[in-house]
Amino acid sequence: MTNVQLIAWIQMNGRTMRFIGGMLYLLFASSSAFGEQCIRVAVFDGSGVGPSSKKLIAALKEGSGDRYEVGRVTVDEIAGGELAEFDVLVHPGGSGGKQGRALGEEGRLAVRNFVRDGGGFLGVCAGAYLATNDYSWSLGLIDAKVVDRKHWARGNGPVDLELSEQGVGFFELDEPTAEIHYAQGPLLGRREWDDPEVPDYESLAIYSSEIAKKGAPEGVMKGTSAAVRCAYGDGRVFCFGPHPELTDGLEHWIPVVVEWLADERHATTTKAPR
Repeated sequence: MTNVQLIAWIQMNGRTMRFIGGMLYLLFASSSAFGEQCIRVAVFDGSGVGPSSKKLIAALKEGSGDRYEVGRVTVDEIAGGELAEFDVLVHPGGSGGKQGRALGEEGRLAVRNFVRDGGGFLGVCAGAYLATNDYSWSLGLIDAKVVDRKHWARGNGPVDLELSEQGVGFFELDEPTAEIHYAQGPLLGRREWDDPEVPDYESLAIYSSEIAKKGAPEGVMKGTSAAVRCAYGDGRVFCFGPHPELTDGLEHWIPVVVEWLADERHATTTKAPR
């Protein structure tokens, strides 16, 4: 082989190798693009957050591999626009009033804008109080009142749930009942007059038993909503009055909900709620 032929061979094969390399890059890039995307979850970290937030984060991380990227977000970070880096915001148990007041008007507006623009919001217990439009510090993400506000501290313990047909399908249950840990979460009910600015919610589960301690009247808790969801702008909202993350065997309900909340943002076409 002459020097001229050798140079021609190198040039030809160099182009071939660059072509093959480019095709491999496109193949892997396409595979990544069509594979499962990491869901970025922000858990509120501020005044009013209780110790149950650790169990909630564990429910997302355990056995999920790289499916969830979970971080904590402060009031200052929310006000600074950092929610844009996440798909779902979680407000855990603790005190809804303290969390709402810690956010202030600026932070509450930032949360509403995040959800309206396509983000997901999960409120658990205190976070569900926060999502209602029943308090001055509420976010107003669901058109719900808190039933028997006077006796919100009605006690802790196991309660029974009755799930709707949609709720059974959503959580992939074999029967429409479940026992769950309750810790003074909100008893959610429809408002007497709808607020046109706030979406109506769909109830997936109601309480079929009750806790009535500390002077709380009996016969109030049964039939109120325990798990609700709705759309808010381009985003989605889900609220639990009780604590699946503190209930043996129901911890997986947290990632099920987070998947649904993030689905609209990750979907290439709009999907109906399952």
